[in-house]
Amino acid sequence: MAIRVGMLWEILRIALDTLRANKLRSALTILGVVIGVMSIVAMTALITGFGNSLENQIRAFGSNTVFVQKLGFQSFSSGRSFLELIKRPNLTNDDAKAVAESPLVSDVGLQLGGNGPFAAIERMSFGGQGTKPFAVIGATSNFGELNFIPFLAGRFFGDFEVQNRRNVIVLGYSPAEALFLTRGIDPIGKVIRVGRDSYTVVGVMDKRPAALGDANGFAVIPWTTYEKRYPTPRLRGILFRPLTLVVSAAEGVNVDQLRTEIETIMRTRHRLKLGEENDFDTVTADFIVGFLRQFTQAVVLALFVISSIALMVGGIGVMAIMTISVTERTREIGVRKALGARRREILVQFLIEAVFLTMLGGLLGILLGAGIGYAVNVFAGFPVALPFWSFALGVGFSATVGILFGMLPAIKAAKLDPIEALRYE
Repeated sequence: MAIRVGMLWEILRIALDTLRANKLRSALTILGVVIGVMSIVAMTALITGFGNSLENQIRAFGSNTVFVQKLGFQSFSSGRSFLELIKRPNLTNDDAKAVAESPLVSDVGLQLGGNGPFAAIERMSFGGQGTKPFAVIGATSNFGELNFIPFLAGRFFGDFEVQNRRNVIVLGYSPAEALFLTRGIDPIGKVIRVGRDSYTVVGVMDKRPAALGDANGFAVIPWTTYEKRYPTPRLRGILFRPLTLVVSAAEGVNVDQLRTEIETIMRTRHRLKLGEENDFDTVTADFIVGFLRQFTQAVVLALFVISSIALMVGGIGVMAIMTISVTERTREIGVRKALGARRREILVQFLIEAVFLTMLGGLLGILLGAGIGYAVNVFAGFPVALPFWSFALGVGFSATVGILFGMLPAIKAAKLDPIEALRYE
């Protein structure tokens, strides 16, 4: 027979009365649940927020863009040694010209430097004001369009300046802000020092959001100027040219078609035989996003496993307290059974009390976890997301802990003999 609604309300009232009568004991009982759920919600908010922000930043490069590199994500996940990988042929401007001739290609750009061990990192200065070290990138004149970075002022350098290796520079927002914007100076046309060389500022890029770190801390110069200023480095006697081809698809061409076309062209140029592995990498935004999602899912899963330890500790505390509660209320149980209460009703009463305790801990953990995430976002600027499913998991986990660890004390209470219970002192 189903438990009556009125009986459920009565059981909830009894649970609340028990909670009020033992405030400190109840608080200590649910502490483990609070910590476990708080950890789940707070860390999920930070990890999900970081992942979403980084995913948006990666997708800003365009869904129909392919990056061709000597070494990329696939290389380092293939299990081959680094010494073997760096023996691959360097990418060249001729590779870019060959790819650009394909009817499936809309535009091709070159980028030298940027990130990694061979990046050019320089301090910049103007009028006695200096900056921290920023990355210097060598690129073609279509860098801004291929990377979807909006302009704040000025222009990008043109093909003439690239061909003639001009000392012109386009500043990212961070160096422009440090040298000019905070002082109210128009940067266009000013000559700045980058390392030991002088460059004329022709443009400034606008700010773009970042998942972590400074996504605006860079400056761009013509790739021909970059080659003149920063000679190709050697690694164990092997020339390593950190060149990336950025290829965008023509209208109506999807990224898979473009990727296949690029691989065909590059394999032909590198004279690779059928069955031989590519000696270059083609990377898309979707590939990076997929890799990122797998990583964040693994981190979230590990977080749940670690947080479950705190939840188990909280569950053991709930079981211990509920067992003590059954012992203390043995006479009360005897009276209820003598008045006609069935085993099922006694079982449900103590089970609901346990679930009520753990769900209260879960709700407190959700509030504290969300508060921690919000505080980190406000004071540190770290991207945070509070998905509904993290709240549902917090409540679900806490309720499950109450059911699992409250079942044994509830069964013990339900099985008490009413006569023996009435005799209990």
